[in-house]
Parts: sequence; C-alpha cells; structure tokens
Amino acid sequence: MEAAFSSSQCSYEEYKETADWLLAHTEQRPKVAIICGSGLGGLADLLADKTVFPYQDIPRFPTSTVPGHAGQLVFGRLQGRECVCMQGRFHFYEGYNIHTVTYPVRVFFLLGVETLIVTNAAGGLNGSYNLGDIMLIKDHINMPGFAGQNPLCGHNDDRFGLRFSCMSDAYDRELRALAKQTAKEQGCDGFLQEGVYCMLAGPSFETIAECKALQMLGADAVGMSTVPEVVVARHCGLRVLGLSLITNNVVSDYDCVEKANHEEVLRTAQHRTQDLQRLVSHLIAKI
Repeated sequence: MEAAFSSSQCSYEEYKETADWLLAHTEQRPKVAIICGSGLGGLADLLADKTVFPYQDIPRFPTSTVPGHAGQLVFGRLQGRECVCMQGRFHFYEGYNIHTVTYPVRVFFLLGVETLIVTNAAGGLNGSYNLGDIMLIKDHINMPGFAGQNPLCGHNDDRFGLRFSCMSDAYDRELRALAKQTAKEQGCDGFLQEGVYCMLAGPSFETIAECKALQMLGADAVGMSTVPEVVVARHCGLRVLGLSLITNNVVSDYDCVEKANHEEVLRTAQHRTQDLQRLVSHLIAKI
C-alpha cells in the first residue's frame, strides 16, 4: 500500500526544483499567496510590478483546464506587500491526483510564504445566504478525505510538517477577525457571512438528496476545491484564510425547475469580484 501512495507523490527535491526556478526568475519574495477560484482571477490584476509565469513554463507545475481559470502564476505587490497569486487552481475532477492538486502549496512554502488566502466559488446551502454573499470559511468538511483522498496520505516528509496534522484550527481565527474588521471598513459587512465549507469531488453538481444530507451535516456552502490546499498549507505551518463567493443557490426542492450551471457561477463571480478584490487587498495591508 505504501508503494501505491508513493508512486503518485512528489519528492522534496521536485518541489524544490520548481521553487528554485521561480526564485531565480523573480526578485519578489512573497510572504502571502492567494489562490483564485472560478472567475476570481481578477485579484491578480491588482498587483503592481508584476512578473507573470504561465503554468506551462514552470518546471513540474500542473496546468489548469477549467473555464474561468487563466492558468498563470503572478508575482507582484498588493498594497505594498509582496504577493504571489495563482490565476487558476487545479481540481481533483480534472483527472489530477490529490498530490498534484496541492503541488503549488508546498512550492509556496519553499518560496517563504507564511500566509495562504484561498478563494472559491461555492453553492449556498444555508437558506439565509444570498447570491453574491461572501462567506468567511470558519471550518470545512472534507468529503473526499472521508473516502481516503487526503493529500497527506503516503510517505511523510518531516521537512514539510508532522505526520499527524491538527485541523481544528485550520482557518486562522485572527485572520478571520481581521477580515471582519476590514469588511466593515470597506462597506462589505452587509453581505459577509461566516460558515462551514464542504468539498465534494465534482465535476457534477450535487443532487437534491446530497444537498439535504450536507445541510444536515452542518455545511453552509459546497464546492469542488480548496480543502486539499488548506490541509497541505496547515501541514506546512501556513496561516490560512478562506473566502467563498456564493455564486449559486443549491437546488433542494424537487419541484424547483432551476438547474446549477458553471455559466451562472462565472456571471455571479463577475458581479461581486470588485468587492472581493477590495476586501482582500485592504486585508493584505494589515497582515
């Protein structure tokens, strides 16, 4: 069993090869990394003094295949702070194994990143949420993890983190408090929520029965990403802030004629993206 896991894992040297190449090609030394969800890549456009690397040009880096994910790594300054931004993430449903999905996070750790901000587009399970709400993630439910798809399975390299990683504090309490304060200052607190994010593998949207089950489990929003990156980030000791943009309401009524679709996700993301950008950029100035 150990050999089966190891065959899909990357070695420390492979992560380091990618990190060393990036360090050699930019003078930026970011302490904050941002992973942009579907339709939210505009965050990277706010960076000044940009250096842009298409994923296909970076040694050993995966490539993104999903509409709304540009597929490039952007280094630059946001509010005077050096940052690196992923315009497009990798998903389990694209056919990547769980280690490939999380590959960039360990590269960020080797670059010297200390804080990871993850954003995603999510379906609203909580009946009090509206389209365009921004949900601060306070906890998550890792459904693929229940089935054994955890990025920490296999050989543990102590240079990244301990064998058994605590997840009860996955989403940094101080960063969440800072985000709430910043949202109030920026006039975003009227559509800021706080809740539990549940990850399913995708790419199919949830059935009505699945939505009802997730609501019973205590999930407020559901999506197809984020959790694997957070697990690896915490394993590496990075502080994590998670933000979900509620881009569609899940269908939980058999008489409902609405259907979830990716186009609606991208449209709603475009509508609220400036507010999310403003929140993240002013938050970074305070970290």
